[in-house]
Amino acid sequence: MTNSPIMSGFHEVSVFDQEDLIKALRADQAGQTTFPEFLSATWEAGVISYEADFSERKVTYLGSQGESYVETYPAVEIH
Repeated sequence: MTNSPIMSGFHEVSVFDQEDLIKALRADQAGQTTFPEFLSATWEAGVISYEADFSERKVTYLGSQGESYVETYPAVEIH
């Protein structure tokens, strides 16, 4: 099952804004946004894709001009 696209048609890609991306990340981590809202906020911050590396516990957010921001996460033990 897939969700509806965030937008349709042609849209200009925003300039990569690391500060706005971090704000979107922190709001999502605090449970203040839904996943579609988070994706929309990252798009507005200029993110065109992201790569999750579960073994390294990091997510790399990518901009259209080669920009990137890496967010690392601590290990979690489940008992």
